[in-house]
Amino acid sequence: MEGAVAKRKVLSSGLTVSQKVFVRSRNGNASKIVREHYLRDDIPCFSQACTQCSELYQSDNGTVISAVLSESPSSLQSSNIGRHYVLLDTNVVLGAIDLLESDSVFFDVVIPQTVLNEVRNKSLPIYTRLRALCKSDDKRIAVFHNEFSSSTFVSRRSAETINDYNDRLIRTTASFYSDHLKSTGIKMIYITNDKNNLELALAESLDAMSLEAYIGLLPNSQELLDLLPTLRTDFSRSGTKLKFPDYYSTSRLLGGIKNGTLYQGIINISSYNSLEGSISVSSLPKPLLILGSENLNRSFSGDTVVIEMLPRDKWKKPSNDIVDEETLGSSENADNDDPESVISDRERRLLTQEAVKAQTSGNDDDRVFPTGKVVGISKRSWRSYVGQISARSVDKTQSSNATRSVFVILMDRSLPKVRIRTGRAKDLVGKRIVVSVDSWPANMSHPEGHYVRTLGDVEDKDAEQEALLLEHDVEYRPFSKNVLECLPKEGHDWKVPEDLNNGDPQLAKRKDLRHKLICSIDPPGCVDIDDALHAEKLPNGNFEVGVHIADVSHFVKANTAIDQEGASRGTSVYLVDKRIDMLPMLLGTDLCSLKPYVDRFAFSVLWELDQDANIVNVSFTKSIIKSREAFAYEQAQNRIDDESQKDDLTKGMRYLLALSKKLKQKRMDAGALNLSSPEVKVHMDSETSDPGEVEIKKLLDTNSLVEEFMLLANISVARKIFDAFPQVAMLRRHASPPQANFEQLNEMLRVRKNMAVSLESSKALADSLDRCVDPNDAYFNTLIRIMATRCMMSAEYFASGNYSYNDFRHYGLAVDIYTHFTSPIRRYCDVVAHRQLAAAINYEPLSIIHRDKTKMDLVVKNINKRHRNAQFAGRASIEYYVGQVMKNAESLEEGYVIKVFSNGFVVLVPKFGVESLIKLNTLTQSGAAKFDEENFKLTFTTEAGEEREIAVFDRIKVQVKSVLDEMTSKRKTQLVLV
Repeated sequence: MEGAVAKRKVLSSGLTVSQKVFVRSRNGNASKIVREHYLRDDIPCFSQACTQCSELYQSDNGTVISAVLSESPSSLQSSNIGRHYVLLDTNVVLGAIDLLESDSVFFDVVIPQTVLNEVRNKSLPIYTRLRALCKSDDKRIAVFHNEFSSSTFVSRRSAETINDYNDRLIRTTASFYSDHLKSTGIKMIYITNDKNNLELALAESLDAMSLEAYIGLLPNSQELLDLLPTLRTDFSRSGTKLKFPDYYSTSRLLGGIKNGTLYQGIINISSYNSLEGSISVSSLPKPLLILGSENLNRSFSGDTVVIEMLPRDKWKKPSNDIVDEETLGSSENADNDDPESVISDRERRLLTQEAVKAQTSGNDDDRVFPTGKVVGISKRSWRSYVGQISARSVDKTQSSNATRSVFVILMDRSLPKVRIRTGRAKDLVGKRIVVSVDSWPANMSHPEGHYVRTLGDVEDKDAEQEALLLEHDVEYRPFSKNVLECLPKEGHDWKVPEDLNNGDPQLAKRKDLRHKLICSIDPPGCVDIDDALHAEKLPNGNFEVGVHIADVSHFVKANTAIDQEGASRGTSVYLVDKRIDMLPMLLGTDLCSLKPYVDRFAFSVLWELDQDANIVNVSFTKSIIKSREAFAYEQAQNRIDDESQKDDLTKGMRYLLALSKKLKQKRMDAGALNLSSPEVKVHMDSETSDPGEVEIKKLLDTNSLVEEFMLLANISVARKIFDAFPQVAMLRRHASPPQANFEQLNEMLRVRKNMAVSLESSKALADSLDRCVDPNDAYFNTLIRIMATRCMMSAEYFASGNYSYNDFRHYGLAVDIYTHFTSPIRRYCDVVAHRQLAAAINYEPLSIIHRDKTKMDLVVKNINKRHRNAQFAGRASIEYYVGQVMKNAESLEEGYVIKVFSNGFVVLVPKFGVESLIKLNTLTQSGAAKFDEENFKLTFTTEAGEEREIAVFDRIKVQVKSVLDEMTSKRKTQLVLV
């Protein structure tokens, strides 16, 4: 409990010092803590119209503080408000951040420090967005440090709750501004959505109103009202028969997690069945299944949820049904989102079928999974979602400006429809729109949200591309002014200093390697060149090999604006037609890029390798290099293969290739996995930027050459930084997969092909994958490797202090320790690894932010998320462009059945790297079929009367074409069984 603030005293400097008294209780022992709290009388109001504060904008050290708020703010004639600023309460920022970011309202805003602190404590993502807004050139937002101003600080009363105290601090700030600005004729409007706080503010004669009331006074109020969060409280209806179960209390959730009766984890909703979710729990051998909307209990895919396990007699197998909202046939009447439809008749039939199947199969079946129900949400994954208004939920008879409820169908089919209120429903039909989710009341069958903005028409290229980035939470806005100011002032004219002895101690530490025959080998058209290599034969018969990595950390210093932006973005994102950079283009494609023929700063790893590619010794140095050539993979391969090329540069590449093959063989012998994924390339028309054709990527020996030496560099650096920083080294691990992950694949292989994969070790898995060969089908082994890849755990970044050394292991690469060091232009992990390596070799000290384990944990958590999102965005981009290619070019292709359900099957088409669901109702009018679960086989009669049998691993002919998804209006590749 915090006590009252004690006496104040005025110091000779003019500062006022107070004492804050805290009583803290730990382990039953109470301790009294007294802290000094300094108050100032020189904090300006930040208004350009204020003459009282003019001398405060020039500090003692000459730093100029900007007066942010306009001298002529917007004026409202309504209610005689006139010219005014607005001061926002915490609840307004938390609930209406989308409105605050809008370019149609809120240009002169005061955010009290108390509000900033409360927002940070309640929602870090919204706090980050608010801080970005405060720095934006498009808004005039002043952060007023009211808790350090002698004019606005008030002591906490003995019986006052912390919330009431914070409210009083904010009201005091509003009162100060009202009095302080009287002479300017500018009013301060205090906006709060807290009913009690609003009443107190009005009682104190403040100009205060609710957010909705304020928006209603604006000229563009109809449009802006759509952006208001849904804060309805009239959800209770008499006669409600069904509702979602209430969540457990916080104390019950915490107690259950602690004593092991409840489980916490991130829920993943199946992409094929919106009624089935799962969470992985480390203490359980199999994931926990959550079946049915009542058990899912308003959870979204990605939420951190608390699960209570159901009794063993309710454990079930994963569903064999394809289920989405279209299948369930839920109501389209958003104004009557009847709680009685929380569980539809279709869902009841499905759940009953699952229960019967579980009983008939017996609970001892190896394929039965533990089941559970969601009893609490620890953390929501809610973000901005993209979708379109369901035309069927729009009443065509209503006037166009009538405010009503409509459903928004999200682009992700695993997510439920969102109910919003808007007065522009008819205008928004056929548009891609962005919505935010506000709440999901227990007696509503769908979540409540609000409209944010329109991206454009459905199928408009720019709208669909922006939708893709938003859906995968990719930051794509231009870099801010603060970030760009961190770049070298010389811009493109920056050059490596010619004189290495110019008095710069850091420059003098660099090793001059410009005489080495260095080259880079990258994909065609690569401009952000991270890495370059060289090799030469030594007099003793060994080889000197160097990997040279762009020295990004020379330009991106820790804890600067550009560093914080890089840490936030985490990675560059590569789409078919564009690249979303982690760092400004000047660095990524120019100053840091290891372009040929120019001097560049690098971080070099130098080995001496013997004839068998064993490491004799290794060293690390900051360097200066000058690449001789920038090769594409095919160019390098052709030069190596051309026997007429006998120059030293080509000889070096041949040494590299020979050594890389030995390195790869050693990895394979150690148990490294050769996994696979569908790799395709979409060719774009150079003039129109339209997609032309799709082809499978060709992998050459030079691809493997580069990969092997990048792996070797990453391993060598990982060992060095872990030795230097055993608690905070930036590393990457890949956990071994649980047996349960491979159960279904092994069962399919056993039944259909009399094969199996072994999980005893990575070596056993690699060897067993090698044996999965069909002599009649050359692609079969690749197919199994693709399916095995999907059974693996995801690799993740981590700070070394979080795991024991045995858990550092990278299962896929079969190495005991690993990191990412070789791509700092496009990955933030690599930037941190560079800084730690520089400190490890005594080049420069390591910043405190990379020596603080708590801060490192936040960094790795974010970059893990950003890395996954970037991968998904890249795949979605390929999927979108393949759909565009197929729009005008249907074709007959070979596909492979990789999954069979009771009402459809999934087919992978290798040529285009796409997979698609073929539903049973598109193959037969009657819908009747026989599903053989044991043999992964579906038998049905086509509309032509022909009996067909489809089983997993079957090679079939399909017609590939592009269609608009009827539900999401998202263009997708559709496969038609031939």
